[in-house]
Amino acid sequence: MDFRLDDGWQIHPLGGNTGTAYMGVKEQEKLFIKRNTSPFLAALSLEEITPRLVWTKHISTGDTLTAQEWLNGRCLSKEEMGQENVARLLSRVHRSKILRKMLCQVGGRYVFPEEILSNYFRGLSLELRAHPLLKSVANQLRTHQPKLDHREFKVSHGDLNHKNWLLSDRDRLYLVDWESARLADSALDISMLMCQYVPRAEWKQWLAEKYEISITAGLKQRISWYYMVNLLLSVKDEHQRGRFFEMNRDILKLAAFFENQDFI
Repeated sequence: MDFRLDDGWQIHPLGGNTGTAYMGVKEQEKLFIKRNTSPFLAALSLEEITPRLVWTKHISTGDTLTAQEWLNGRCLSKEEMGQENVARLLSRVHRSKILRKMLCQVGGRYVFPEEILSNYFRGLSLELRAHPLLKSVANQLRTHQPKLDHREFKVSHGDLNHKNWLLSDRDRLYLVDWESARLADSALDISMLMCQYVPRAEWKQWLAEKYEISITAGLKQRISWYYMVNLLLSVKDEHQRGRFFEMNRDILKLAAFFENQDFI
């Protein structure tokens, strides 16, 4: 796409699923440029959650470009995701009143447990709808939905894949790709990260010593609830994509957790 920048910047596509990320080059300077990203990016930059925002431009195509400093670094590996620096950065996001205020101001929407569960049932195949285990799990989740005050919701990233964590060559950790940001129960993010990357036997230690939160019965129940609903959503997505090996793997994981929901 030709952005017709008038100040000498050359724009090179970086690929990816959305096709909205670019490298900007001008003489010896490089910038990470993205098209039509959330205005929430300014607050994230100010809080040093993402790389520094350099400029924002509205261009003739009607698009808005944001440019951030180009950092040499790498994404975290799956094995690194249980480390303390990851837990501490996520905790900073959840506890930041500034981020919550700014996301509200730019129209961040609230996501409630019932909406997440409804997403599972929407367009669900007859085969999965009739599956005994999946039906039992879904019925339990419907009966025991967390009851939450939306005023207690925190900024939620929504996609804590290890590829969205950038470790710079100066050993500074950033969380990027905030297109799914919303206001939600912090346990939603916690469960996504822990259940993908932290062995179940280490959940208590990770929460208490790395994320630094008091482990209450309510927190355990909410993390367990989000864990199971996210596995249901994964099973549904994998079935639709024809990825049956991954689907059966997640069904087995769900069965093991459903049979023993105690927080180890």
